[in-house]
Amino acid sequence: MNIRSLTRGDGVVIGAAVLLFIASFLNFRAYDCAQGAPFCPKEPNGWKAELFPVLPSIFLAGIVGAALIVAARFQPEGRKLLGLGLDQWGTALAVSAAWSSLWTIFGGPDADAVSPGIGQILGLIANLVLVAVAVLTPRTPALKAPLMGATPAPSPYGAGPQQGYGYPGAGGMQPGADPYGAQQPFGGFGAGQPQQQAQPAAGQPAEAQGQAPASAQGGAGQPAAAGGDFAPFWFAVPVSRPLFPEDGSTTPVAELAPGTWYLAVDQRGQALVAQTQDGRRGVLQDTSGIQRG
Repeated sequence: MNIRSLTRGDGVVIGAAVLLFIASFLNFRAYDCAQGAPFCPKEPNGWKAELFPVLPSIFLAGIVGAALIVAARFQPEGRKLLGLGLDQWGTALAVSAAWSSLWTIFGGPDADAVSPGIGQILGLIANLVLVAVAVLTPRTPALKAPLMGATPAPSPYGAGPQQGYGYPGAGGMQPGADPYGAQQPFGGFGAGQPQQQAQPAAGQPAEAQGQAPASAQGGAGQPAAAGGDFAPFWFAVPVSRPLFPEDGSTTPVAELAPGTWYLAVDQRGQALVAQTQDGRRGVLQDTSGIQRG
């Protein structure tokens, strides 16, 4: 039994059945006794034998009908009982209960002194709702929607990856691949390739023979991390954040928006060098809270 197979319509059916059960214990009839009357009968509920067949024809018929409609969700498709599915049997019982409720609320003996009780009114409302939902659920998309677990888990920050750029799925782009047709991989290296050593800037002392040059702050094309290879990865930002030029200027070249996946092609300390969909590259200085793909 998988509760996730229930629909929103089934949820309403269960609620109507619960309301029917509660209504069966409430006053089915209300008596209008005159002031000073020597005797006023006690108001009965649906379980009193004197009201038979109110209990089986109104309350139990509706509750059993609701149970059959819900039970049909857990049965293999196509299974029938005497040529009808469980939901069809349940709908028939619900219609019968609603029809009985409708007729018992009008007229009756001593109509001037007897009026419908709260249990009778609630029973009629519950049965009418039960019939309406049972008939409309197969034809109404809103009622056919799953009751629980209806939607898949949302992508980070409320939006999915864009087609052609974003978090790679089956058959999608892989980190290190060039999505823009450039001849060289991002930053001069890709997945599993060593980083290219940056040339020392003018005026800076040369490094010792055989040692890697130190990273320059903000220099274009210069990896920050000394030592091991950097593997490009996809990431998303929680809020909009500016992307600054690699030359260290303070005028943003782009703005990264939440809900879109971007490719990190290099790392400089705590900052990342990222590339946007249109090929612009820059430094993301604030990397707190990013979602890594």
